[in-house]
Amino acid sequence: MAAEGSRTVGIGMDYSPTSKVAVRWAVDNLVCAGDHVVLIHVLSKSDHHTEKQLWEEHGSPLIPLDEFEDMNLTVRYGITPDGEVLDILHTASETKGVKVVSKIYWGDPREKICDAVEDLKLDSLVVGSRGLGAIKRVLLGSVSNYVVVHATCPVTVVKSNA
Repeated sequence: MAAEGSRTVGIGMDYSPTSKVAVRWAVDNLVCAGDHVVLIHVLSKSDHHTEKQLWEEHGSPLIPLDEFEDMNLTVRYGITPDGEVLDILHTASETKGVKVVSKIYWGDPREKICDAVEDLKLDSLVVGSRGLGAIKRVLLGSVSNYVVVHATCPVTVVKSNA
């Protein structure tokens, strides 16, 4: 996806506080001029939005940052973009020359994020960590732990300071 000399960096996004921290960390510490950033959204298989039937198996087409602000996105995909995240990404786009797109998948976040690494040929992936304790992590499963073990690119797990 990325041109020669640039990287493609994926960021797992669910608009939780930890995913927002992951976006900020990636922009401040990882992303450089000319890089491509892909926000990776994974919605529940039970979501029944218009575009799901077309794109369920391989995810949505890449959605440019400007289109991602479109209110129609909520109707089409069931995602309401967060203003803070959009501001961070717009600033990165304008000041660093970073190209930002989004891609939406449906299914298990652990598996779909790993699929995205392959599909998008990511050079690096950044995800947030909810900070589950050992027992909850065993019972509920940890997306970040699963992705660290199974993704085929380097993964950075960003913890919230809260």
